[in-house]
Amino acid sequence: MRGVTGIGHVAIRVRDVDRSLTFYTGRLGFPELLRLHRDDRSFWLVYLRITDAQYLEIFPDAAGERAAPEDANGLDHVFLTVDDLDAVLGRLAERGVPLLRPPKRGADGNRQAWIEDPDGNRIEMEMAPDGLQALAIERLRRSGEGEG
Repeated sequence: MRGVTGIGHVAIRVRDVDRSLTFYTGRLGFPELLRLHRDDRSFWLVYLRITDAQYLEIFPDAAGERAAPEDANGLDHVFLTVDDLDAVLGRLAERGVPLLRPPKRGADGNRQAWIEDPDGNRIEMEMAPDGLQALAIERLRRSGEGEG
């Protein structure tokens, strides 16, 4: 729809904010941008920078120990585009981040790999330039429909 320019952030609720920050800032390298507090000065949420236009919001006090299973209603996973999947996977391995699923070619032509955060939120990675999604985006751009 015209006027929508992107997804600015994804918000997750976590059981332990410090544990999640260790994962997202320490292992994935997303710097903390800012914290918000309620009127009573209690912690409300933290913003992490993924890019200048995309952020991850982390809220505390999740109910339960793990994110909903894959077949549950709601957000299934977050997809991170990466410039070199093998290099990113190497850096993640050095930082002790295990793969949830090893790299494989998906039905959309992307070679994908999966990790999860300490709360079980699933994260998929890669966007192959020759994958069906990238090719469809390029077709839309050429037709003028893929702009803003």
